Amino acid sequence: MELKKEFTDLEKSAVKLTVTVSQKDVAAAYAETLGKYLKQAQIPGFRKGHVPANILERKFGEGIKADTVSDIIDKALNEIFEDDAEKANRPLPYAQPVMEKMPELDAAEDLSFSLTYDVYPKVDVKNFSGITIKEPQVVIGDKEINEELKAVQERNAVVIDKKDDEKVEKDNIVTINYAELDENGNEIAGTKREDFVFTAGSNGTLYRIDDDVIGMKKGETKTITKTYAKDDKDKTLAGTTKKIGVTVTAIKIRNLPALDDELAQDVSEKYKTLDDLKKAIIKNMESAKERRIGEIKNNELLSRLVEKNPFDIPSSMLDTELENRWYSMAQQFQTTPEQLEKMFSSAKQTKADILKEWAPASEKMLKSRIIVDNLIRARNISVTPEDVEARYKEIADKGGISVDEVKKHYEDAKAKEYLIDDTKEQKLYDELYKEVKTVKGDAISFADLFKGESN
Repeated sequence: MELKKEFTDLEKSAVKLTVTVSQKDVAAAYAETLGKYLKQAQIPGFRKGHVPANILERKFGEGIKADTVSDIIDKALNEIFEDDAEKANRPLPYAQPVMEKMPELDAAEDLSFSLTYDVYPKVDVKNFSGITIKEPQVVIGDKEINEELKAVQERNAVVIDKKDDEKVEKDNIVTINYAELDENGNEIAGTKREDFVFTAGSNGTLYRIDDDVIGMKKGETKTITKTYAKDDKDKTLAGTTKKIGVTVTAIKIRNLPALDDELAQDVSEKYKTLDDLKKAIIKNMESAKERRIGEIKNNELLSRLVEKNPFDIPSSMLDTELENRWYSMAQQFQTTPEQLEKMFSSAKQTKADILKEWAPASEKMLKSRIIVDNLIRARNISVTPEDVEARYKEIADKGGISVDEVKKHYEDAKAKEYLIDDTKEQKLYDELYKEVKTVKGDAISFADLFKGESN
């Protein structure tokens, strides 16, 4: 197709694309559409496929022109955006392009049209001077190792039922059915949950009734009334009073195994003694510490780069991120996005309120991601087969498995693509840390290192 194109950058990473298609291609497209109509048209007095063109144009002229324009636009845009040279000008997949005005067809003239749409932001990242990154100082001692050994015991505990006349105690594994109740004691639709399992006293339930079931017996039903502070971290509960009907259906206890060689062998055939297990735990903790410190440093570096390189992101990008986050929250609560909205409304909050509250953090996260992508492109960072092999070995060493096992996992195309992208990021950070200053930060515990990890 013979066409001319012009891209004009607008605010917030929007682009205006103006396209002019040659008269020759317009005429050819019209003839093609007319031909399709001629084959399919059925008009009384004429056999199918034998209607004269002039009669067809009188009867279906506007439809033929509209279909021709639509086909021309589709073909022109496909040709433009399939060109790798225009990769940076392709519309975001979740942003709907807006046509300024639908063009009118004249087969004797060129056809021009313009549309606007959002593109992935292009950022020239500079201003590395003056950036200082603090690296947390963490020591793994006997206390941390013993806590991890206790966790290993709990993971390998034998779980048995308590007797029916025994009561729930702290750290028991409890199964309940529950539902939120209205002022008349009736179940509120959509809040019922059956066979919910949690550890008593662990704050592991939606309404934080973990301590309230302590002292209950199997088969016992109880109405629990809970009042939540206005500044409660759970926005669905903040400032509300809830009545929850609870029935205990099972109570179990954990019998912890002894810390000995037998436990080590039960954990994995790789370990023969408890000392082997301890060494593996220390190695895993050191690896986790290294990974987490790296994440903290990277997040701090990106925060500084976002501050020093201000730019706007498309509203469609932020809106999509917020909707995805809303959907993820619904999944966490094991409910639908619609039902989640009802849960918030009972706390006198709307979905719009929550998304507005999330927006600053989500915008910062998106800007960080955009800066990383732009820096990788600007610095032409690539991954060689040798880089991939080195990552295989690194993963194998840290995981205590063979390189062949690692390679088998990355036979999956998506997993391999993720590894390559992650390796590009690692190479980028290696470059960036040569351009900024890193100093020792505060000493913190191993447990505190991982607080807020999901934020």
